Amino acid sequence: MTTLLTAVRTLLRLAHRTDPRRLYVSAALLLVGLLATPAVALLLRAFTDSALDGAAGTAAWLAAGIAAALVLELSMGHFAHLFYFELGEQQETALRQEVLDVSNGTHGLEHLDSPEFADTLTLVREDLPRTRASMEAVLQLCGLALQAVLTTVILATVNPWLALLPLAAVPPVLVADRAQAVLDRAKERSAEPTRLSRHLLALATSDHSVPEIRLSGAESELMHHQARAWQRSTDLLRRAALHAAALRASGQLLFALAYGGGLWLVVRQALDGSVDAGDVILVITLAVQVSVQVASALGLLAMLQGAGRTFERLDRLRAWSAEEPAPSEPAPVPARLEQGIRLENVSFRYPGSDRDVLTGVDLTLPAGATVALVGENGAGKSTLVKLLCGMYRPTTGRVLVDGVDLRDLDPAAWAARIAPLFQDFARLELPLRENVGVGRLSALDDDGALRDAITAARADRVLDRVPGGLDGLLGKGYGDGTELSGGQWQLLGLARCLVREDPLLMLLDEPASALDAAAEHALFERFTDAADRARSDSGSLTLFISHRFSTVRSADLIVVLEKGAVREQGGHDGLLAARGLYAELFELQARAYQ
Repeated sequence: MTTLLTAVRTLLRLAHRTDPRRLYVSAALLLVGLLATPAVALLLRAFTDSALDGAAGTAAWLAAGIAAALVLELSMGHFAHLFYFELGEQQETALRQEVLDVSNGTHGLEHLDSPEFADTLTLVREDLPRTRASMEAVLQLCGLALQAVLTTVILATVNPWLALLPLAAVPPVLVADRAQAVLDRAKERSAEPTRLSRHLLALATSDHSVPEIRLSGAESELMHHQARAWQRSTDLLRRAALHAAALRASGQLLFALAYGGGLWLVVRQALDGSVDAGDVILVITLAVQVSVQVASALGLLAMLQGAGRTFERLDRLRAWSAEEPAPSEPAPVPARLEQGIRLENVSFRYPGSDRDVLTGVDLTLPAGATVALVGENGAGKSTLVKLLCGMYRPTTGRVLVDGVDLRDLDPAAWAARIAPLFQDFARLELPLRENVGVGRLSALDDDGALRDAITAARADRVLDRVPGGLDGLLGKGYGDGTELSGGQWQLLGLARCLVREDPLLMLLDEPASALDAAAEHALFERFTDAADRARSDSGSLTLFISHRFSTVRSADLIVVLEKGAVREQGGHDGLLAARGLYAELFELQARAYQ
Protein backbone atom coordinates (compact mmCIF):
# COMPACT_ATOMS: atom_id res chain seq x y z
CA MET A 1 0.00 0.00 0.00
CA THR A 2 2.92 2.33 0.70
CA THR A 3 4.18 1.77 -2.84
CA LEU A 4 0.74 2.64 -4.23
CA LEU A 5 0.57 5.85 -2.20
CA THR A 6 4.08 6.75 -3.36
CA ALA A 7 2.97 6.37 -6.99
CA VAL A 8 -0.21 8.43 -6.57
CA ARG A 9 1.53 11.18 -4.62
CA THR A 10 4.48 11.39 -7.03
CA LEU A 11 2.34 11.35 -10.17
CA LEU A 12 -0.08 14.02 -8.94
CA ARG A 13 2.75 16.25 -7.78
CA LEU A 14 4.61 15.78 -11.07
CA ALA A 15 1.44 16.40 -13.14
CA HIS A 16 0.65 19.58 -11.22
CA ARG A 17 4.21 20.81 -11.78
CA THR A 18 4.28 19.78 -15.45
CA ASP A 19 0.90 20.96 -16.78
CA PRO A 20 -1.85 21.70 -14.21
CA ARG A 21 -4.40 22.75 -16.87
CA ARG A 22 -4.28 19.36 -18.61
CA LEU A 23 -4.49 17.63 -15.23
CA TYR A 24 -7.69 19.40 -14.16
CA VAL A 25 -9.41 19.26 -17.56
CA SER A 26 -8.74 15.53 -18.00
CA ALA A 27 -9.89 14.83 -14.42
CA ALA A 28 -13.16 16.70 -14.98
CA LEU A 29 -13.92 14.99 -18.29
CA LEU A 30 -13.09 11.57 -16.92
CA LEU A 31 -15.24 12.19 -13.84
CA VAL A 32 -18.30 13.01 -15.95
CA GLY A 33 -17.81 9.84 -17.99
CA LEU A 34 -17.37 7.63 -14.94
CA LEU A 35 -20.42 9.05 -13.13
CA ALA A 36 -22.51 8.22 -16.18
CA THR A 37 -21.94 4.49 -15.49
CA PRO A 38 -24.06 4.16 -12.30
CA ALA A 39 -26.55 6.56 -13.89
CA VAL A 40 -27.13 3.97 -16.63
CA ALA A 41 -28.09 1.36 -13.97
CA LEU A 42 -30.58 3.73 -12.31
CA LEU A 43 -32.14 4.65 -15.66
CA LEU A 44 -32.43 0.96 -16.61
CA ARG A 45 -34.36 0.25 -13.39
CA ALA A 46 -36.76 3.08 -14.11
CA PHE A 47 -37.06 2.02 -17.76
CA THR A 48 -37.88 -1.59 -16.79
CA ASP A 49 -40.57 -0.55 -14.30
CA SER A 50 -42.10 1.92 -16.78
CA ALA A 51 -42.14 -0.64 -19.58
CA LEU A 52 -43.79 -3.26 -17.37
CA ASP A 53 -46.37 -0.70 -16.19
CA GLY A 54 -47.19 0.19 -19.80
CA ALA A 55 -45.94 3.80 -19.55
CA ALA A 56 -44.65 3.93 -23.13
CA GLY A 57 -43.94 7.67 -23.16
CA THR A 58 -41.93 7.61 -19.96
CA ALA A 59 -40.09 4.51 -21.15
CA ALA A 60 -39.18 6.30 -24.39
CA TRP A 61 -37.72 9.29 -22.51
CA LEU A 62 -35.81 6.95 -20.22
CA ALA A 63 -34.43 5.06 -23.23
CA ALA A 64 -33.17 8.38 -24.62
CA GLY A 65 -31.60 9.14 -21.23
CA ILE A 66 -29.87 5.76 -21.23
CA ALA A 67 -28.47 6.45 -24.70
CA ALA A 68 -27.26 9.91 -23.62
CA ALA A 69 -25.58 8.45 -20.52
CA LEU A 70 -23.84 5.81 -22.63
CA VAL A 71 -22.65 8.49 -25.06
CA LEU A 72 -21.27 10.53 -22.14
CA GLU A 73 -19.57 7.44 -20.72
CA LEU A 74 -17.76 6.75 -23.99
CA SER A 75 -17.10 10.27 -25.31
CA MET A 76 -15.91 11.87 -22.07
CA GLY A 77 -13.35 9.12 -21.61
CA HIS A 78 -12.13 9.67 -25.17
CA PHE A 79 -11.75 13.43 -24.75
CA ALA A 80 -10.07 12.97 -21.37
CA HIS A 81 -7.61 10.57 -23.05
CA LEU A 82 -6.47 13.34 -25.40
CA PHE A 83 -5.44 15.43 -22.41
CA TYR A 84 -3.91 12.87 -20.07
CA PHE A 85 -2.04 11.09 -22.88
CA GLU A 86 -0.08 14.28 -23.62
CA LEU A 87 0.34 14.85 -19.89
CA GLY A 88 1.78 11.34 -19.55
CA GLU A 89 4.29 12.03 -22.33
CA GLN A 90 5.37 15.24 -20.60
CA GLN A 91 5.78 13.37 -17.32
CA GLU A 92 7.86 10.64 -18.94
CA THR A 93 10.12 13.27 -20.51
CA ALA A 94 10.56 14.96 -17.13
CA LEU A 95 11.39 11.63 -15.48
CA ARG A 96 13.91 10.73 -18.21
CA GLN A 97 15.61 14.06 -17.64
CA GLU A 98 15.75 13.32 -13.93
CA VAL A 99 17.33 9.91 -14.59
CA LEU A 100 19.96 11.67 -16.72
CA ASP A 101 20.56 14.19 -13.94
CA VAL A 102 20.84 11.46 -11.32
CA SER A 103 23.28 9.46 -13.47
CA ASN A 104 25.45 12.33 -14.69
CA GLY A 105 24.51 15.48 -12.84
CA THR A 106 27.09 15.22 -10.06
CA HIS A 107 30.83 15.83 -10.03
CA GLY A 108 31.52 12.62 -8.13
CA LEU A 109 31.65 9.19 -9.75
CA GLU A 110 31.39 6.92 -6.70
CA HIS A 111 27.80 5.90 -7.44
CA LEU A 112 28.71 4.75 -10.97
CA ASP A 113 31.07 2.13 -9.52
CA SER A 114 28.32 0.37 -7.60
CA PRO A 115 26.85 -2.80 -9.23
CA GLU A 116 23.70 -2.25 -7.18
CA PHE A 117 23.39 1.26 -8.65
CA ALA A 118 23.81 -0.20 -12.15
CA ASP A 119 21.13 -2.85 -11.55
CA THR A 120 18.70 -0.29 -10.12
CA LEU A 121 19.37 2.08 -13.02
CA THR A 122 18.64 -0.77 -15.46
CA LEU A 123 15.28 -1.45 -13.80
CA VAL A 124 14.34 2.25 -13.85
CA ARG A 125 15.20 2.55 -17.53
CA GLU A 126 13.24 -0.62 -18.31
CA ASP A 127 10.10 0.51 -16.48
CA LEU A 128 10.14 4.23 -17.21
CA PRO A 129 8.13 4.01 -20.48
CA ARG A 130 5.33 2.27 -18.54
CA THR A 131 4.88 5.33 -16.32
CA ARG A 132 3.43 7.18 -19.32
CA ALA A 133 0.05 5.56 -18.71
CA SER A 134 0.25 5.88 -14.92
CA MET A 135 -1.39 9.31 -14.77
CA GLU A 136 -4.42 7.84 -16.54
CA ALA A 137 -4.40 5.03 -13.97
CA VAL A 138 -4.47 7.53 -11.08
CA LEU A 139 -7.40 9.46 -12.53
CA GLN A 140 -9.36 6.34 -13.40
CA LEU A 141 -8.69 4.76 -10.02
CA CYS A 142 -9.99 7.86 -8.25
CA GLY A 143 -13.07 7.79 -10.48
CA LEU A 144 -13.60 4.10 -9.78
CA ALA A 145 -13.40 4.78 -6.05
CA LEU A 146 -16.15 7.40 -6.40
CA GLN A 147 -18.17 4.93 -8.50
CA ALA A 148 -17.78 2.35 -5.72
CA VAL A 149 -19.21 4.79 -3.17
CA LEU A 150 -22.22 5.58 -5.38
CA THR A 151 -22.75 1.89 -6.16
CA THR A 152 -22.72 1.05 -2.45
CA VAL A 153 -25.39 3.70 -1.72
CA ILE A 154 -27.58 2.49 -4.60
CA LEU A 155 -27.29 -1.18 -3.57
CA ALA A 156 -28.20 -0.29 0.02
CA THR A 157 -31.52 1.13 -1.22
CA VAL A 158 -32.42 -2.33 -2.51
CA ASN A 159 -31.16 -4.34 0.47
CA PRO A 160 -28.92 -3.06 3.30
CA TRP A 161 -26.89 -6.29 3.19
CA LEU A 162 -25.90 -5.52 -0.38
CA ALA A 163 -23.94 -2.50 0.89
CA LEU A 164 -21.34 -5.01 2.10
CA LEU A 165 -20.76 -6.41 -1.38
CA PRO A 166 -18.13 -3.79 -2.43
CA LEU A 167 -16.03 -5.16 0.45
CA ALA A 168 -15.65 -8.27 -1.70
CA ALA A 169 -13.19 -6.21 -3.75
CA VAL A 170 -10.78 -6.05 -0.78
CA PRO A 171 -9.36 -9.62 -1.09
CA PRO A 172 -8.55 -9.20 -4.81
CA VAL A 173 -6.79 -5.91 -4.04
CA LEU A 174 -4.70 -7.45 -1.26
CA VAL A 175 -3.87 -10.48 -3.38
CA ALA A 176 -2.95 -8.20 -6.30
CA ASP A 177 -0.52 -6.36 -4.01
CA ARG A 178 1.07 -9.69 -3.13
CA ALA A 179 1.25 -10.64 -6.82
CA GLN A 180 2.98 -7.37 -7.66
CA ALA A 181 5.55 -7.99 -4.94
CA VAL A 182 6.32 -11.36 -6.55
CA LEU A 183 6.88 -9.64 -9.90
CA ASP A 184 9.04 -6.91 -8.35
CA ARG A 185 11.35 -9.42 -6.68
CA ALA A 186 11.72 -11.28 -9.97
CA LYS A 187 12.59 -8.05 -11.78
CA GLU A 188 15.31 -7.27 -9.25
CA ARG A 189 16.77 -10.77 -9.56
CA SER A 190 16.66 -10.54 -13.36
CA ALA A 191 18.38 -7.12 -13.55
CA GLU A 192 21.93 -8.51 -13.57
CA PRO A 193 21.39 -11.16 -16.32
CA THR A 194 19.39 -8.62 -18.34
CA ARG A 195 22.23 -6.12 -18.13
CA LEU A 196 24.76 -8.82 -19.09
CA SER A 197 22.65 -9.95 -22.04
CA ARG A 198 22.36 -6.43 -23.41
CA HIS A 199 26.06 -5.80 -22.95
CA LEU A 200 26.93 -8.96 -24.90
CA LEU A 201 24.44 -8.03 -27.62
CA ALA A 202 26.00 -4.58 -27.90
CA LEU A 203 29.45 -6.16 -28.21
CA ALA A 204 28.22 -8.44 -30.98
CA THR A 205 26.72 -5.55 -32.97
CA SER A 206 29.11 -2.65 -32.29
CA ASP A 207 31.42 -1.62 -35.12
CA HIS A 208 34.20 -1.13 -32.56
CA SER A 209 34.17 -4.73 -31.34
CA VAL A 210 32.80 -6.77 -34.26
CA PRO A 211 36.08 -6.94 -36.27
CA GLU A 212 38.03 -8.46 -33.37
CA ILE A 213 35.18 -10.83 -32.47
CA ARG A 214 34.86 -12.10 -36.05
CA LEU A 215 38.58 -12.58 -36.53
CA SER A 216 38.80 -14.53 -33.30
CA GLY A 217 35.81 -16.68 -34.26
CA ALA A 218 34.11 -15.86 -30.96
CA GLU A 219 30.73 -14.86 -32.40
CA SER A 220 28.93 -18.11 -31.65
CA GLU A 221 30.39 -18.35 -28.13
CA LEU A 222 29.46 -14.75 -27.42
CA MET A 223 25.90 -15.21 -28.63
CA HIS A 224 25.65 -18.47 -26.67
CA HIS A 225 26.48 -16.58 -23.46
CA GLN A 226 24.05 -13.83 -24.47
CA ALA A 227 21.26 -16.36 -25.05
CA ARG A 228 21.93 -18.04 -21.70
CA ALA A 229 21.82 -14.72 -19.84
CA TRP A 230 18.61 -13.71 -21.62
CA GLN A 231 17.04 -17.11 -20.97
CA ARG A 232 17.91 -16.87 -17.28
CA SER A 233 16.24 -13.47 -17.09
CA THR A 234 13.22 -14.64 -19.08
CA ASP A 235 12.76 -17.76 -16.93
CA LEU A 236 12.77 -15.70 -13.74
CA LEU A 237 10.17 -13.30 -15.10
CA ARG A 238 8.00 -16.05 -16.63
CA ARG A 239 7.79 -18.04 -13.40
CA ALA A 240 6.96 -14.89 -11.47
CA ALA A 241 4.28 -13.91 -14.01
CA LEU A 242 2.61 -17.34 -13.69
CA HIS A 243 2.71 -17.14 -9.90
CA ALA A 244 1.27 -13.62 -9.95
CA ALA A 245 -1.47 -14.64 -12.39
CA ALA A 246 -2.52 -17.53 -10.15
CA LEU A 247 -2.71 -15.22 -7.14
CA ARG A 248 -4.81 -12.64 -9.01
CA ALA A 249 -7.14 -15.37 -10.31
CA SER A 250 -7.76 -16.63 -6.78
CA GLY A 251 -8.67 -13.12 -5.62
CA GLN A 252 -11.06 -12.60 -8.52
CA LEU A 253 -12.69 -15.98 -7.80
CA LEU A 254 -13.46 -14.85 -4.24
CA PHE A 255 -15.00 -11.67 -5.64
CA ALA A 256 -17.13 -13.65 -8.12
CA LEU A 257 -18.45 -15.94 -5.37
CA ALA A 258 -19.43 -12.98 -3.19
CA TYR A 259 -21.30 -11.25 -5.99
CA GLY A 260 -22.98 -14.49 -6.98
CA GLY A 261 -24.32 -14.70 -3.43
CA GLY A 262 -25.60 -11.13 -3.67
CA LEU A 263 -27.48 -11.84 -6.89
CA TRP A 264 -29.02 -14.96 -5.35
CA LEU A 265 -30.24 -12.84 -2.43
CA VAL A 266 -31.95 -10.31 -4.75
CA VAL A 267 -33.54 -13.02 -6.92
CA ARG A 268 -35.05 -14.60 -3.78
CA GLN A 269 -36.43 -11.19 -2.79
CA ALA A 270 -37.97 -10.83 -6.23
CA LEU A 271 -39.61 -14.26 -5.93
CA ASP A 272 -41.01 -13.24 -2.54
CA GLY A 273 -42.36 -10.03 -4.05
CA SER A 274 -40.38 -7.72 -1.75
CA VAL A 275 -38.58 -6.11 -4.70
CA ASP A 276 -39.78 -5.51 -8.24
CA ALA A 277 -38.25 -6.43 -11.58
CA GLY A 278 -36.56 -3.05 -11.92
CA ASP A 279 -34.57 -3.66 -8.75
CA VAL A 280 -33.40 -7.02 -10.08
CA ILE A 281 -32.26 -5.37 -13.33
CA LEU A 282 -30.56 -2.64 -11.26
CA VAL A 283 -28.60 -5.13 -9.17
CA ILE A 284 -27.65 -7.26 -12.17
CA THR A 285 -26.49 -4.16 -14.07
CA LEU A 286 -24.49 -2.89 -11.11
CA ALA A 287 -23.02 -6.37 -10.58
CA VAL A 288 -21.78 -6.42 -14.17
CA GLN A 289 -20.47 -2.87 -13.82
CA VAL A 290 -18.73 -3.58 -10.53
CA SER A 291 -17.21 -6.75 -11.97
CA VAL A 292 -15.73 -4.70 -14.81
CA GLN A 293 -14.67 -1.97 -12.38
CA VAL A 294 -12.89 -4.42 -10.07
CA ALA A 295 -11.10 -6.07 -12.99
CA SER A 296 -10.07 -2.61 -14.24
CA ALA A 297 -9.04 -1.52 -10.76
CA LEU A 298 -6.81 -4.56 -10.31
CA GLY A 299 -5.05 -3.79 -13.57
CA LEU A 300 -4.69 -0.13 -12.60
CA LEU A 301 -3.39 -1.07 -9.15
CA ALA A 302 -0.78 -3.34 -10.72
CA MET A 303 0.29 -0.54 -13.03
CA LEU A 304 0.51 2.00 -10.19
CA GLN A 305 2.36 -0.41 -7.93
CA GLY A 306 4.87 -0.92 -10.72
CA ALA A 307 5.15 2.85 -11.13
CA GLY A 308 5.55 3.21 -7.37
CA ARG A 309 8.43 0.73 -7.37
CA THR A 310 10.03 2.72 -10.19
CA PHE A 311 9.73 5.93 -8.17
CA GLU A 312 11.15 4.22 -5.08
CA ARG A 313 14.11 2.98 -7.14
CA LEU A 314 14.54 6.49 -8.50
CA ASP A 315 14.69 7.75 -4.90
CA ARG A 316 17.42 5.18 -4.22
CA LEU A 317 19.33 6.44 -7.26
CA ARG A 318 19.04 9.98 -5.94
CA ALA A 319 20.41 8.88 -2.57
CA TRP A 320 23.33 7.04 -4.20
CA SER A 321 24.29 9.94 -6.41
CA ALA A 322 23.79 12.64 -3.78
CA GLU A 323 26.94 14.64 -3.34
CA GLU A 324 28.36 15.81 -0.07
CA PRO A 325 26.75 19.14 0.79
CA ALA A 326 28.78 21.98 -0.63
CA PRO A 327 30.25 24.41 1.89
CA SER A 328 27.89 27.28 2.61
CA GLU A 329 30.56 29.71 1.48
CA PRO A 330 32.96 27.80 -0.82
CA ALA A 331 36.49 29.09 -1.01
CA PRO A 332 37.30 30.78 -4.33
CA VAL A 333 39.32 28.85 -6.86
CA PRO A 334 42.63 30.73 -7.19
CA ALA A 335 43.01 32.86 -10.31
CA ARG A 336 46.61 31.69 -10.50
CA LEU A 337 48.25 28.63 -9.02
CA GLU A 338 51.06 29.83 -6.75
CA GLN A 339 52.10 26.84 -4.62
CA GLY A 340 50.61 23.84 -6.39
CA ILE A 341 48.65 20.79 -5.27
CA ARG A 342 49.55 18.68 -2.28
CA LEU A 343 48.22 15.26 -1.27
CA GLU A 344 48.47 14.59 2.46
CA ASN A 345 48.22 10.95 3.60
CA VAL A 346 45.66 10.21 0.87
CA SER A 347 44.11 6.76 0.70
CA PHE A 348 41.22 5.68 -1.47
CA ARG A 349 39.11 2.59 -2.08
CA TYR A 350 36.23 2.19 -4.50
CA PRO A 351 32.68 1.70 -3.17
CA GLY A 352 32.00 -1.91 -2.25
CA SER A 353 35.69 -2.83 -2.30
CA ASP A 354 37.75 -3.97 0.68
CA ARG A 355 41.09 -3.01 -0.89
CA ASP A 356 42.73 0.41 -1.04
CA VAL A 357 43.73 1.53 -4.52
CA LEU A 358 45.86 4.33 -3.04
CA THR A 359 47.50 4.07 0.36
CA GLY A 360 49.07 6.88 2.40
CA VAL A 361 50.07 9.05 -0.56
CA ASP A 362 52.08 12.14 0.43
CA LEU A 363 52.97 14.12 -2.66
CA THR A 364 53.61 17.73 -3.69
CA LEU A 365 52.92 18.77 -7.29
CA PRO A 366 54.51 22.23 -7.72
CA ALA A 367 52.74 25.00 -9.62
CA GLY A 368 54.03 25.41 -13.16
CA ALA A 369 55.71 21.99 -13.19
CA THR A 370 55.31 19.17 -15.67
CA VAL A 371 54.71 15.96 -13.72
CA ALA A 372 54.69 12.44 -15.11
CA LEU A 373 52.98 9.54 -13.32
CA VAL A 374 54.65 6.19 -13.97
CA GLY A 375 53.80 2.70 -12.82
CA GLU A 376 52.53 -0.66 -13.91
CA ASN A 377 48.86 -1.22 -14.71
CA GLY A 378 46.75 -1.10 -11.56
CA ALA A 379 49.26 1.02 -9.65
CA GLY A 380 46.61 3.74 -9.07
CA LYS A 381 47.67 6.36 -11.60
CA SER A 382 44.26 7.06 -13.14
CA THR A 383 42.60 6.96 -9.72
CA LEU A 384 45.00 9.63 -8.46
CA VAL A 385 44.14 11.80 -11.47
CA LYS A 386 40.41 11.44 -10.75
CA LEU A 387 40.99 12.49 -7.14
CA LEU A 388 42.75 15.62 -8.37
CA CYS A 389 39.77 16.35 -10.64
CA GLY A 390 37.38 16.06 -7.69
CA MET A 391 35.56 13.10 -9.26
CA TYR A 392 36.22 11.12 -6.08
CA ARG A 393 36.81 12.13 -2.47
CA PRO A 394 39.74 10.56 -0.62
CA THR A 395 38.72 7.83 1.81
CA THR A 396 41.27 9.35 4.19
CA GLY A 397 43.58 12.32 3.88
CA ARG A 398 43.31 15.64 2.04
CA VAL A 399 43.98 17.16 -1.37
CA LEU A 400 45.08 20.78 -1.01
CA VAL A 401 45.05 23.40 -3.80
CA ASP A 402 47.35 26.26 -2.79
CA GLY A 403 46.76 25.17 0.81
CA VAL A 404 42.94 24.99 0.54
CA ASP A 405 41.18 21.64 0.89
CA LEU A 406 39.65 20.63 -2.43
CA ARG A 407 36.44 19.77 -0.54
CA ASP A 408 36.06 23.45 0.32
CA LEU A 409 36.22 24.64 -3.29
CA ASP A 410 33.19 24.97 -5.53
CA PRO A 411 33.26 21.72 -7.57
CA ALA A 412 31.94 23.37 -10.74
CA ALA A 413 34.42 26.24 -10.51
CA TRP A 414 37.32 23.80 -10.00
CA ALA A 415 36.18 21.59 -12.89
CA ALA A 416 36.07 24.64 -15.16
CA ARG A 417 39.80 25.21 -14.55
CA ILE A 418 40.85 21.67 -15.55
CA ALA A 419 41.79 20.81 -19.13
CA PRO A 420 41.65 17.01 -19.43
CA LEU A 421 42.40 14.45 -22.13
CA PHE A 422 41.67 10.99 -20.77
CA GLN A 423 42.72 7.62 -22.11
CA ASP A 424 39.07 6.75 -22.72
CA PHE A 425 38.39 9.97 -24.58
CA ALA A 426 34.83 10.55 -25.77
CA ARG A 427 33.91 10.01 -29.42
CA LEU A 428 31.05 12.48 -29.65
CA GLU A 429 29.10 11.71 -32.82
CA LEU A 430 27.83 15.26 -33.09
CA PRO A 431 28.56 18.22 -35.37
CA LEU A 432 32.25 19.14 -35.23
CA ARG A 433 31.36 22.45 -33.59
CA GLU A 434 29.71 20.69 -30.65
CA ASN A 435 32.40 18.00 -30.46
CA VAL A 436 35.02 20.65 -29.70
CA GLY A 437 32.75 23.26 -28.11
CA VAL A 438 31.61 20.92 -25.33
CA GLY A 439 35.05 21.58 -23.83
CA ARG A 440 33.88 25.16 -23.17
CA LEU A 441 30.17 25.67 -23.73
CA SER A 442 30.50 29.44 -23.96
CA ALA A 443 32.60 28.92 -27.12
CA LEU A 444 29.99 26.86 -29.01
CA ASP A 445 29.13 29.79 -31.27
CA ASP A 446 32.60 31.30 -31.28
CA ASP A 447 34.06 30.09 -34.58
CA GLY A 448 37.37 31.84 -33.92
CA ALA A 449 37.92 30.12 -30.55
CA LEU A 450 36.96 26.72 -31.97
CA ARG A 451 39.27 27.08 -34.97
CA ASP A 452 42.11 28.25 -32.73
CA ALA A 453 41.69 25.16 -30.54
CA ILE A 454 41.59 22.88 -33.58
CA THR A 455 44.72 24.53 -34.97
CA ALA A 456 46.48 24.29 -31.60
CA ALA A 457 45.68 20.57 -31.59
CA ARG A 458 46.90 20.37 -35.21
CA ALA A 459 43.59 18.88 -36.21
CA ASP A 460 43.12 21.16 -39.24
CA ARG A 461 43.10 18.14 -41.55
CA VAL A 462 40.08 16.83 -39.68
CA LEU A 463 38.32 20.16 -40.18
CA ASP A 464 39.22 20.16 -43.88
CA ARG A 465 37.86 16.67 -44.56
CA VAL A 466 34.50 17.15 -42.84
CA PRO A 467 31.83 18.38 -45.30
CA GLY A 468 30.24 21.42 -43.80
CA GLY A 469 33.28 22.33 -41.71
CA LEU A 470 32.40 23.17 -38.12
CA ASP A 471 28.76 22.32 -38.76
CA GLY A 472 29.52 18.94 -40.38
CA LEU A 473 28.41 15.74 -38.65
CA LEU A 474 30.91 13.23 -37.29
CA GLY A 475 30.28 9.47 -37.18
CA LYS A 476 27.59 7.20 -38.63
CA GLY A 477 25.62 6.50 -35.46
CA TYR A 478 22.98 9.21 -35.99
CA GLY A 479 23.36 10.19 -39.63
CA ASP A 480 25.64 10.12 -42.65
CA GLY A 481 28.58 11.77 -40.92
CA THR A 482 32.32 11.60 -41.50
CA GLU A 483 34.14 8.61 -40.03
CA LEU A 484 37.42 9.39 -38.26
CA SER A 485 40.38 7.26 -37.22
CA GLY A 486 41.21 6.70 -33.55
CA GLY A 487 44.03 9.22 -33.77
CA GLN A 488 41.77 11.85 -35.35
CA TRP A 489 39.14 11.38 -32.64
CA GLN A 490 41.92 11.86 -30.09
CA LEU A 491 43.06 15.08 -31.76
CA LEU A 492 39.53 16.43 -31.35
CA GLY A 493 39.71 15.38 -27.70
CA LEU A 494 42.89 17.43 -27.44
CA ALA A 495 41.10 20.37 -29.11
CA ARG A 496 38.38 20.12 -26.41
CA CYS A 497 41.16 20.24 -23.84
CA LEU A 498 42.84 23.26 -25.43
CA VAL A 499 39.64 25.29 -25.86
CA ARG A 500 39.55 25.71 -22.06
CA GLU A 501 40.53 29.16 -20.76
CA ASP A 502 43.20 29.71 -18.09
CA PRO A 503 43.46 26.10 -16.86
CA LEU A 504 45.11 25.50 -13.51
CA LEU A 505 45.54 21.77 -14.15
CA MET A 506 46.23 20.17 -17.52
CA LEU A 507 45.80 16.40 -17.60
CA LEU A 508 46.77 13.74 -20.12
CA ASP A 509 45.94 10.17 -19.13
CA GLU A 510 47.71 7.85 -21.60
CA PRO A 511 47.39 10.53 -24.30
CA ALA A 512 49.29 8.60 -26.97
CA SER A 513 47.35 5.34 -26.71
CA ALA A 514 45.82 5.72 -30.19
CA LEU A 515 48.86 7.31 -31.90
CA ASP A 516 52.04 6.05 -33.52
CA ALA A 517 55.45 7.27 -32.34
CA ALA A 518 55.62 10.21 -34.76
CA ALA A 519 52.08 11.31 -33.97
CA GLU A 520 52.81 10.95 -30.26
CA HIS A 521 55.82 13.22 -30.55
CA ALA A 522 53.76 15.79 -32.45
CA LEU A 523 50.97 15.60 -29.86
CA PHE A 524 53.34 16.30 -27.00
CA GLU A 525 54.88 19.18 -28.87
CA ARG A 526 51.54 20.90 -29.34
CA PHE A 527 50.47 20.09 -25.80
CA THR A 528 53.75 21.45 -24.43
CA ASP A 529 53.16 24.70 -26.31
CA ALA A 530 49.71 25.02 -24.73
CA ALA A 531 51.10 24.06 -21.31
CA ASP A 532 53.81 26.72 -21.59
CA ARG A 533 51.19 29.39 -22.29
CA ALA A 534 49.01 28.19 -19.42
CA ARG A 535 52.03 28.11 -17.10
CA SER A 536 52.90 31.73 -17.81
CA ASP A 537 49.26 32.89 -17.65
CA SER A 538 47.94 30.99 -14.62
CA GLY A 539 50.81 28.95 -13.13
CA SER A 540 49.18 25.80 -14.54
CA LEU A 541 50.35 22.39 -13.41
CA THR A 542 50.71 19.81 -16.18
CA LEU A 543 50.21 16.17 -15.24
CA PHE A 544 50.40 13.24 -17.62
CA ILE A 545 50.42 9.46 -17.50
CA SER A 546 52.43 7.54 -20.07
CA HIS A 547 54.12 4.18 -20.44
CA ARG A 548 56.55 5.56 -23.04
CA PHE A 549 59.69 6.71 -21.29
CA SER A 550 60.84 8.74 -24.27
CA THR A 551 58.03 11.11 -23.27
CA VAL A 552 58.34 10.72 -19.50
CA ARG A 553 62.00 11.67 -19.34
CA SER A 554 61.24 15.29 -20.29
CA ALA A 555 59.06 15.89 -17.20
CA ASP A 556 60.23 18.18 -14.38
CA LEU A 557 59.07 15.64 -11.81
CA ILE A 558 58.52 11.90 -12.28
CA VAL A 559 56.38 10.09 -9.69
CA VAL A 560 56.59 6.30 -9.62
CA LEU A 561 53.58 4.50 -8.17
CA GLU A 562 53.58 0.87 -7.07
CA LYS A 563 50.56 -0.88 -5.54
CA GLY A 564 48.89 2.43 -4.72
CA ALA A 565 51.85 4.04 -2.96
CA VAL A 566 54.57 6.47 -4.05
CA ARG A 567 57.66 4.34 -4.55
CA GLU A 568 59.99 6.99 -6.00
CA GLN A 569 59.96 10.57 -7.23
CA GLY A 570 62.47 12.89 -8.83
CA GLY A 571 64.02 13.77 -12.19
CA HIS A 572 64.89 11.30 -14.95
CA ASP A 573 68.65 11.27 -14.34
CA GLY A 574 68.34 11.05 -10.58
CA LEU A 575 65.89 8.15 -10.76
CA LEU A 576 68.12 6.26 -13.17
CA ALA A 577 71.07 6.77 -10.85
CA ALA A 578 69.03 5.47 -7.89
CA ARG A 579 68.70 2.09 -9.66
CA GLY A 580 65.15 1.58 -8.35
CA LEU A 581 61.87 0.64 -9.97
CA TYR A 582 61.99 3.51 -12.47
CA ALA A 583 65.40 2.45 -13.74
CA GLU A 584 64.19 -1.15 -14.01
CA LEU A 585 61.12 -0.15 -16.05
CA PHE A 586 63.13 2.25 -18.22
CA GLU A 587 65.79 -0.30 -19.06
CA LEU A 588 63.17 -2.99 -19.72
CA GLN A 589 61.50 -0.76 -22.29
CA ALA A 590 64.81 0.35 -23.78
CA ARG A 591 65.82 -3.28 -24.43
CA ALA A 592 62.61 -3.77 -26.40
CA TYR A 593 63.80 -1.19 -28.94
CA GLN A 594 67.31 -2.65 -29.31
